[in-house]
Amino acid sequence: MTYRRIDELDYLRGFALLGILLMNATALLQLPLPVAGSGSELYQRLLYLLAEARFFSMFSFLFGIGFYLFIMRARGKGRNGFLLFLIRIAVLFGFGYLHSIYHPGEALMIYAVCGLLLLPFYKVNRWVNLALGAVLLGLFAVLGAKVLMPFPFMLLGVAAGQLELFRRIQERRRMFEIAAVVLIAVAAAALQYQYGLAPGEPFIPVVMEGTGDPHLEQTNQYLKAGLLIGPLVAFAYMALLLLLLQAKPIRELLDPMRAVGRMALTNYIGQTVLVLLAGQWLGLAGTADWIDCLWLCFGIYVFQLIASSVWLHYFAMGPLEWLWRAATYLRWPPVLNK
Repeated sequence: MTYRRIDELDYLRGFALLGILLMNATALLQLPLPVAGSGSELYQRLLYLLAEARFFSMFSFLFGIGFYLFIMRARGKGRNGFLLFLIRIAVLFGFGYLHSIYHPGEALMIYAVCGLLLLPFYKVNRWVNLALGAVLLGLFAVLGAKVLMPFPFMLLGVAAGQLELFRRIQERRRMFEIAAVVLIAVAAAALQYQYGLAPGEPFIPVVMEGTGDPHLEQTNQYLKAGLLIGPLVAFAYMALLLLLLQAKPIRELLDPMRAVGRMALTNYIGQTVLVLLAGQWLGLAGTADWIDCLWLCFGIYVFQLIASSVWLHYFAMGPLEWLWRAATYLRWPPVLNK
């Protein structure tokens, strides 16, 4: 079987990168607590409602699908997919290590380690992977173990690849639409439940147990609820975007998002560079208002939408993707877009 590139995955990666940028920028700029009663306070509350543990989870799921497709494509070409993926994640770990010097909360090293743990599972029965991933994800969500959640998301991604989920959306479009609408409705109810737990004042987004402080306890409930419903909301976001992509005008309108997703590694690291440069040049680090940070993020994302589209018009892949592939296969990939 030939495993062609699946455009929907690139759209989803591009969308996930927007949410990841919104969360990472707050940490990179070390934003102070917003002023009570301000628009910044509302934005902080909504950010931890709509973005925290959502987009990173989506990206983890997509990593799992990409892992499976990479190995199957390599095997289809008669290559040793196992060995090539080992090299691939070693290079990814190197990117992550360099990135962590400037962004201590970066995810690439975590992905590389999880990728290593995933290797035995690409031969495991798809239903076993699906069940194990779902059980682990539910357990970690209940425990609030955010750092452990990427692996079960990746395992579910492997199962989705084995089930050829994204290839069968068109074949079973009506069934997908019904399931997507139900999922979105349930996720909306879950978000409403979490928002009802929101603290009445600006909060430090860290779970602190046993303090006896009513505000901190309320913050804990809000953040833990976010982790609990995180998987549901992440899959609802993906379902909503896939529904929208069924309409050709929307698909064409969002095509720059697909370009951002095709250059996911370049854009992920590029976001850190752009946020830190803006923090230095504009004096935003440690002083920026949360709303200012929001506008900065949208400015960066619009830039990446345009730059990625223009770049891929002339070049075959992003610059870091080119280096990643060259290091994996030990040969120079094509540079220009033919």
